[in-house]
Amino acid sequence: MDPKAGKILERIVVASLEKCMSRLSRVSAGKWNVAAMRVTWHSMEEAVKEHSSGPGGMGVAVYLEVRGEYPLTSMVIFQSDDIETISRGFLGFSFSKLPNLNQAQELLLSELGNIILNALISSLSNALKRSFLPSAPKCVQGETHSLLEALWASPGRSGRYSLVTVMLDLQCDNQVTRSEVITIIPENMEAALAAVPGQQ
Repeated sequence: MDPKAGKILERIVVASLEKCMSRLSRVSAGKWNVAAMRVTWHSMEEAVKEHSSGPGGMGVAVYLEVRGEYPLTSMVIFQSDDIETISRGFLGFSFSKLPNLNQAQELLLSELGNIILNALISSLSNALKRSFLPSAPKCVQGETHSLLEALWASPGRSGRYSLVTVMLDLQCDNQVTRSEVITIIPENMEAALAAVPGQQ
């Protein structure tokens, strides 16, 4: 990973998600903010191992893909146990926690994930002055490391990639829930971002 490209990625992603969190806070019952961010250089095995050694538990992932010259995949992972706090913080009222997602909960998380991921993808599109057409959001449930394997499953993807990871916090009443945004950045996108005048 080119250190310069990593810094550019960090600046673009943080700026876009901070703006998105500010907008969500204005229209939601809860307060959203960017808690942490990092850019790393990982293979799938390394990324999955890192997440397998974490707290674990079941998560719900919403992900989008962009095909074409700069193929990328981006995912936001919500913790299944936090559905009551997420729904109250986003909608103003709580959904009951269930063993599996019902249709209303899946629609809620898909919409929320779509807002967050499109903000990030749009910022990369604007920086490159290219038009990106993301796929429709997909929602899946499972253990976090299994969800990450699914993120990496695009045909032809192998080797090491830049992994942009952002932690987002939602505070509602006295509860705080954390979600994780993970984006796989292809090498040619890094190079293109580093070559854009003014990005240095």
